[in-house]
Amino acid sequence: MLMPKRVKRRRVHRGRMKGKATKGNTVTYGEYGLIATEPGWITSNQIEAARIAMTRSIRRGGKVYIKIFPHKPVTKKPAEVRMGSGKGAPEYWVAVVKPGRVMFEIEGIPLAQAKEAMRLAAHKLPIGCRFAAKGQESVATEGGEA
Repeated sequence: MLMPKRVKRRRVHRGRMKGKATKGNTVTYGEYGLIATEPGWITSNQIEAARIAMTRSIRRGGKVYIKIFPHKPVTKKPAEVRMGSGKGAPEYWVAVVKPGRVMFEIEGIPLAQAKEAMRLAAHKLPIGCRFAAKGQESVATEGGEA
């Protein structure tokens, strides 16, 4: 499970996810990418589940790149605890993803196999995604599936 080794502040505000991704919105390392079409939080467990789905699909061929990392802690208070007495302890870690962000990349496999692997990975994620090949991903679309 992905999480930072150490952090400066353990409790952070929830924040907002307005606008499109300005960083990480192009396929750089691999030949094909999985692009987010809606904003959302992706937990470290969901990233791991998508990675496993892709690697099982491509079966010893190609290389998978994960381009998102869960930096943000999400806190939760224990069950049946009264209101007040501060913020809860960190429960899990999330990656903040905006529309247009390339989350995963694959190289070294045929197009049909890459599409199938990305489709399986997209089913593990809580947001809408679309498939893109290198060089065709410049515009982030609002909504829709690929």
